[in-house]
Amino acid sequence: MIVDAHVHVAHLARLKVSWETWIGPAGDAAAWAAMYDDDGAPIPARVSEYFAGEGVDRVLMFCEYSPKATGWQTVEDVLPIVEHDPQRFRIVANVNPHVHHPVARELDRQLDHGAVALKIHPVHAGVAPNDRELYPAYARCVERGVPVIVHTGPSFFPGATSKHGDPVLMDDVMRDFPELVVILAHGGRGWSYDAAASLALTRDNVWLDLAGLPPKRLPTYYAAFGMERIAAKSIFGTDSPAASPARNVAAVRDLGLPEHLADALLGGNAARVFPGL
Repeated sequence: MIVDAHVHVAHLARLKVSWETWIGPAGDAAAWAAMYDDDGAPIPARVSEYFAGEGVDRVLMFCEYSPKATGWQTVEDVLPIVEHDPQRFRIVANVNPHVHHPVARELDRQLDHGAVALKIHPVHAGVAPNDRELYPAYARCVERGVPVIVHTGPSFFPGATSKHGDPVLMDDVMRDFPELVVILAHGGRGWSYDAAASLALTRDNVWLDLAGLPPKRLPTYYAAFGMERIAAKSIFGTDSPAASPARNVAAVRDLGLPEHLADALLGGNAARVFPGL
């Protein structure tokens, strides 16, 4: 089973950034443009056909409420995609204490829509991941048995606050919520690969999400730890529309990992971490 655990299917009318910025230099702009109607809403059948054609069996679509940086990717915008293809697609919730109060109530609302995880985007939201305003959301995740995905590393979108992407800030959260399952999105991208990897390799309930990282460069990024150790604690994701799932899956296969570790990275680990896959 191939799981793309990090995908953004935004409503184009609610994006703050330009289409070119959103897609990025490695995204397939033509393929993604064909998935939208004239109002900028994603067309569920075309989104499903795209990921099926890319060989992806499960897709985790992120919500994001970040008016300072990227705009709005609401849970309501992606629900039609899940309704069209409930086997392939799942929702990942998002709360922002600058937008939602109380955060636990909003998290419950999104979880009740079927979300299988919570995404915290401190860099785009403008709040540190260990801010006490987020603690009720973390507590609710423990109660309801869902993991938390936290953006790590910088973001270059206007309005982002990259200092909040330091994975070490999650040490406070993991101390205060020892039962919380945490996924460090982008694996510490940029200036904190070592910190993110150290947290994941020393804690049973911490994982890396490798979305947005070119697979062929992973052995270099994590040279101090060894790619086999990293693969055992990592989850595949593309940060689509910024990358092609099929191309990245092939690149992971080309890393020369033992088959069981490549399979774990591409889907098995996600099936362990996210409920209901």
